[in-house]
Amino acid sequence: MRRPQREREFAEYFLARGPSLRRTAYLIVHDWHLAEDVIQLAFVKLYAAWPRIRTETLDAYARKVVVNECLSQLRRRRPETPTETLPERAAAEEHRPLDLGQALDLLPDRQRAIIALRFLDDLSVAETSAALDIAEGTVKSHTSRALATLRAHLPELVLTEEPS
Repeated sequence: MRRPQREREFAEYFLARGPSLRRTAYLIVHDWHLAEDVIQLAFVKLYAAWPRIRTETLDAYARKVVVNECLSQLRRRRPETPTETLPERAAAEEHRPLDLGQALDLLPDRQRAIIALRFLDDLSVAETSAALDIAEGTVKSHTSRALATLRAHLPELVLTEEPS
Protein backbone atom coordinates (compact mmCIF):
# COMPACT_ATOMS: atom_id res chain seq x y z
CA MET A 1 0.00 0.00 0.00
CA ARG A 2 1.40 3.38 -0.90
CA ARG A 3 2.00 5.85 1.90
CA PRO A 4 -0.53 8.57 0.86
CA GLN A 5 -3.29 5.98 0.57
CA ARG A 6 -2.34 4.50 3.96
CA GLU A 7 -2.43 7.94 5.57
CA ARG A 8 -5.75 8.78 3.96
CA GLU A 9 -7.32 5.50 5.15
CA PHE A 10 -5.97 6.04 8.64
CA ALA A 11 -7.28 9.63 8.75
CA GLU A 12 -10.71 8.46 7.58
CA TYR A 13 -10.73 5.75 10.25
CA PHE A 14 -9.72 8.25 12.93
CA LEU A 15 -12.50 10.65 11.92
CA ALA A 16 -15.08 7.85 11.82
CA ARG A 17 -14.17 5.93 14.99
CA GLY A 18 -12.30 8.49 17.11
CA PRO A 19 -15.37 9.97 18.85
CA SER A 20 -16.83 6.60 19.91
CA LEU A 21 -13.44 5.34 21.10
CA ARG A 22 -13.00 8.60 23.05
CA ARG A 23 -16.37 8.00 24.76
CA THR A 24 -15.27 4.50 25.69
CA ALA A 25 -11.99 5.85 27.04
CA TYR A 26 -13.86 8.50 29.04
CA LEU A 27 -16.11 5.93 30.69
CA ILE A 28 -13.06 3.96 31.75
CA VAL A 29 -10.80 6.81 32.94
CA HIS A 30 -13.60 9.28 33.84
CA ASP A 31 -11.58 12.31 32.77
CA TRP A 32 -12.03 13.96 29.36
CA HIS A 33 -8.46 15.26 29.23
CA LEU A 34 -6.99 11.88 30.09
CA ALA A 35 -9.36 10.22 27.59
CA GLU A 36 -7.99 12.55 24.89
CA ASP A 37 -4.43 11.61 25.85
CA VAL A 38 -5.32 7.92 25.82
CA ILE A 39 -6.89 8.20 22.37
CA GLN A 40 -3.82 9.98 21.01
CA LEU A 41 -1.49 7.33 22.42
CA ALA A 42 -3.73 4.55 21.17
CA PHE A 43 -3.92 5.98 17.65
CA VAL A 44 -0.14 6.39 17.54
CA LYS A 45 0.15 2.67 18.32
CA LEU A 46 -2.60 1.91 15.83
CA TYR A 47 -0.82 3.89 13.11
CA ALA A 48 2.40 1.97 13.71
CA ALA A 49 0.54 -1.33 13.33
CA TRP A 50 -1.76 -0.11 10.52
CA PRO A 51 -0.21 -2.13 7.65
CA ARG A 52 -0.42 -5.38 9.66
CA ILE A 53 -4.05 -5.04 10.81
CA ARG A 54 -6.68 -6.95 8.88
CA THR A 55 -9.69 -4.88 7.86
CA GLU A 56 -12.17 -7.32 9.42
CA THR A 57 -10.48 -7.07 12.84
CA LEU A 58 -9.67 -3.35 12.76
CA ASP A 59 -12.42 -2.21 15.17
CA ALA A 60 -11.67 -4.95 17.68
CA TYR A 61 -7.94 -4.21 17.52
CA ALA A 62 -8.49 -0.46 17.97
CA ARG A 63 -10.85 -1.04 20.91
CA LYS A 64 -8.33 -3.38 22.54
CA VAL A 65 -5.52 -0.82 22.16
CA VAL A 66 -7.72 1.91 23.69
CA VAL A 67 -8.86 -0.23 26.64
CA ASN A 68 -5.33 -1.44 27.36
CA GLU A 69 -4.01 2.11 27.22
CA CYS A 70 -6.80 3.27 29.58
CA LEU A 71 -5.99 0.58 32.11
CA SER A 72 -2.26 1.34 31.85
CA GLN A 73 -2.88 5.05 32.42
CA LEU A 74 -5.06 4.33 35.44
CA ARG A 75 -2.39 2.12 36.98
CA ARG A 76 0.23 4.83 36.47
CA ARG A 77 -1.89 7.77 37.64
CA ARG A 78 -3.67 6.43 40.67
CA PRO A 79 -2.03 8.13 43.65
CA GLU A 80 -2.66 6.80 47.11
CA THR A 81 -4.44 9.52 49.05
CA PRO A 82 -5.60 8.69 52.55
CA THR A 83 -9.07 9.87 53.52
CA GLU A 84 -11.03 9.72 56.71
CA THR A 85 -14.10 8.16 55.12
CA LEU A 86 -14.50 5.72 52.29
CA PRO A 87 -16.27 7.04 49.16
CA GLU A 88 -19.21 4.64 49.66
CA ARG A 89 -19.72 5.83 53.24
CA ALA A 90 -19.23 9.48 52.40
CA ALA A 91 -21.91 9.29 49.71
CA ALA A 92 -24.28 7.39 52.00
CA GLU A 93 -23.71 9.79 54.89
CA GLU A 94 -24.45 12.83 52.77
CA HIS A 95 -27.71 11.27 51.51
CA ARG A 96 -27.16 12.84 48.12
CA PRO A 97 -28.21 10.95 45.05
CA LEU A 98 -25.22 9.50 43.26
CA ASP A 99 -24.92 10.14 39.54
CA LEU A 100 -23.73 7.52 37.08
CA GLY A 101 -20.27 9.06 36.79
CA GLN A 102 -19.74 8.91 40.54
CA ALA A 103 -21.04 5.35 40.62
CA LEU A 104 -18.66 4.31 37.83
CA ASP A 105 -15.80 5.76 39.89
CA LEU A 106 -16.61 3.20 42.60
CA LEU A 107 -15.89 0.32 40.22
CA PRO A 108 -12.44 -1.21 39.82
CA ASP A 109 -10.74 -0.35 36.53
CA ARG A 110 -11.41 -3.64 34.77
CA GLN A 111 -15.09 -3.69 35.79
CA ARG A 112 -15.48 -0.12 34.52
CA ALA A 113 -13.87 -1.17 31.21
CA ILE A 114 -16.24 -4.13 30.92
CA ILE A 115 -19.30 -1.97 31.62
CA ALA A 116 -18.13 0.56 29.02
CA LEU A 117 -17.58 -2.10 26.38
CA ARG A 118 -20.73 -4.11 27.12
CA PHE A 119 -23.23 -1.27 27.52
CA LEU A 120 -21.76 1.75 25.71
CA ASP A 121 -20.16 -0.04 22.77
CA ASP A 122 -22.86 -2.75 22.89
CA LEU A 123 -20.36 -5.59 22.60
CA SER A 124 -21.25 -9.19 23.30
CA VAL A 125 -19.60 -11.18 26.07
CA ALA A 126 -17.35 -12.85 23.47
CA GLU A 127 -16.32 -9.53 21.90
CA THR A 128 -15.62 -8.00 25.31
CA SER A 129 -13.62 -11.06 26.25
CA ALA A 130 -11.52 -10.71 23.10
CA ALA A 131 -11.04 -6.96 23.59
CA LEU A 132 -9.73 -7.42 27.13
CA ASP A 133 -8.03 -10.77 26.51
CA ILE A 134 -9.83 -12.44 29.40
CA ALA A 135 -12.15 -15.45 29.65
CA GLU A 136 -15.86 -15.05 28.88
CA GLY A 137 -16.69 -16.28 32.39
CA THR A 138 -14.56 -13.46 33.80
CA VAL A 139 -16.50 -10.95 31.72
CA LYS A 140 -19.78 -12.37 33.03
CA SER A 141 -18.70 -12.39 36.67
CA HIS A 142 -17.20 -8.88 36.50
CA THR A 143 -20.35 -7.62 34.76
CA SER A 144 -22.50 -9.14 37.49
CA ARG A 145 -20.39 -7.64 40.28
CA ALA A 146 -20.23 -4.24 38.60
CA LEU A 147 -23.99 -4.14 38.07
CA ALA A 148 -24.57 -5.16 41.70
CA THR A 149 -22.33 -2.29 42.82
CA LEU A 150 -24.11 0.16 40.52
CA ARG A 151 -27.54 -1.02 41.69
CA ALA A 152 -26.49 -0.62 45.33
CA HIS A 153 -25.45 2.97 44.73
CA LEU A 154 -28.07 3.82 42.12
CA PRO A 155 -31.27 2.12 43.26
CA GLU A 156 -33.17 3.65 40.35
CA LEU A 157 -30.86 1.87 37.89
CA VAL A 158 -33.00 -0.73 36.14
CA LEU A 159 -31.85 -2.80 33.18
CA THR A 160 -34.40 -3.91 30.62
CA GLU A 161 -32.60 -7.25 30.24
CA GLU A 162 -29.97 -9.12 32.18
CA PRO A 163 -26.57 -9.44 30.52
CA SER A 164 -25.80 -12.86 29.11
